Amino acid sequence: MTHHTNRPMVTLAMMVGVLLTAIDTTVVSTAMPRIVADLSGINLLSWVFAIYTLTTAVTTPIYGKLADLFGRKVIFSVGVVLFLVGSMLSGAAQSMMQLIFFRALQGMGAGAVMPITFTIIGDLYPGEQRARMQGVFSAMWGIAGIIGPLLGGFFVDYWSWRWIFYINLPVGIVALLLVVFYLHEKFERQSHKIDYWGALLFTTGISSLLYALLNGGQAYAWDSFTTLTLFVVAGVSLSAFVKIESKVQEPMLPLSLFGLRVIAVANVASFLASGVLIATSVYLPMWIQSVLDHSATSSGLTLMPMSIGWPIASTLAGRWMYKLGSKAVSVVGGALILVGCVWLSLIHSNSPYWYLIAIMVIIGLGMGFSMTIFTVLIQAAVPWRLRGAATASNSFMRTLGQTVGIAVYATWFNDAIVHTAKSHFGAGGGPRNLSAFLSPGATPAATPVPHALVQAVHAILASSLHGVYVAVVGTAVLTFVAILFLPLHKNAIHQQVAESAMPK
Repeated sequence: MTHHTNRPMVTLAMMVGVLLTAIDTTVVSTAMPRIVADLSGINLLSWVFAIYTLTTAVTTPIYGKLADLFGRKVIFSVGVVLFLVGSMLSGAAQSMMQLIFFRALQGMGAGAVMPITFTIIGDLYPGEQRARMQGVFSAMWGIAGIIGPLLGGFFVDYWSWRWIFYINLPVGIVALLLVVFYLHEKFERQSHKIDYWGALLFTTGISSLLYALLNGGQAYAWDSFTTLTLFVVAGVSLSAFVKIESKVQEPMLPLSLFGLRVIAVANVASFLASGVLIATSVYLPMWIQSVLDHSATSSGLTLMPMSIGWPIASTLAGRWMYKLGSKAVSVVGGALILVGCVWLSLIHSNSPYWYLIAIMVIIGLGMGFSMTIFTVLIQAAVPWRLRGAATASNSFMRTLGQTVGIAVYATWFNDAIVHTAKSHFGAGGGPRNLSAFLSPGATPAATPVPHALVQAVHAILASSLHGVYVAVVGTAVLTFVAILFLPLHKNAIHQQVAESAMPK
């Protein structure tokens, strides 16, 4: 960086960029019941989340390499523009398929914003200042978790869900202009080999797997030629991806890092915990709005305690890990996540509202205690030259956990709706457009809807959502078990690092 760069203004631009992309992960959750009610396609609901996280995960390592080739400023600007175009088109979507396609474009833009933001901050700030600023930027995720659901609920209740996307335009343009006018970089182009084949195979494999999971038993039978072919394509592509990643010079996901026990365990636990996180973020607002008939703003307020508990626990974890031990603190986090999920699986339509708030506080505290420890352990387990790749591997696994998690839970949810609807209405399966009952006051307007029918549909949704919450308990159990495999002492980690053969 040259002395011409206005550091405060560029830092502000980076904060706006991070907040923008982070909020867009959470702002949609409280708006989805209304969006699905307007656009129909309840079976496609999970794709709105999955496609965003998928394209973000795949493009992140590619943009990181491109930033070294063409400069941070150019690639960051390209990412913001893609994100804003995707936002504008998402707000104008007239069908669920259009919204899914445009969310994919948003995710492609977000994939550039996040890694390059942290790279620019690393360029701008030295030593201790850099560490403090990375902490500030990490806290932006907590702020996004608070603002996102509330903002989504506000627009749904008092304006239109389309504004959760349109609001990105003026904010994003400000960030873009600040970077264009105040960031002046002087960089040396480095020779990097981008893992295009790895990215292509990963995208093909995960997309095929998601499509098979989300449509199996719905659009296609589980034993149909289409479904089986998708599973075969997924298996072959992901197997080839693993093989290529072990051979290429600069892999998209350095598999050698998983040779360290602490990194392997932390990444597996992060993957599973992220599945719990996406399930509560997507399916709890649906319960609050569709089963309890509360407003979208109310569902946003219910999610907020998790975003408050998370940073509180993160702060405490940083202090306690050196006194109590990193594994002990992480185990406490895993236990809290499990307790919160078990409690969630026991709620019913007459459960007090404060139950939901308490559950979110418990899960948020659990996430803060565990996720913070994972990051610290991973960064401490490798030398400086591999710290970026190790941290990126954890971010990658978290995003992948959300992507796969939403697909698995959606499969469970869609199957439950079909079977429960048949048990209530017989072979006909009840109303054709169950999506219309997802949001308060969003029932079909053409003809009056009998109260008994509304109650029956709400019962179907409650039963199906309860099935998802039970499935989440299984994921929480696996998360807790994975945490138990973390090395017990810090010395054990250091010994393992010394003995492991790390890439040169």
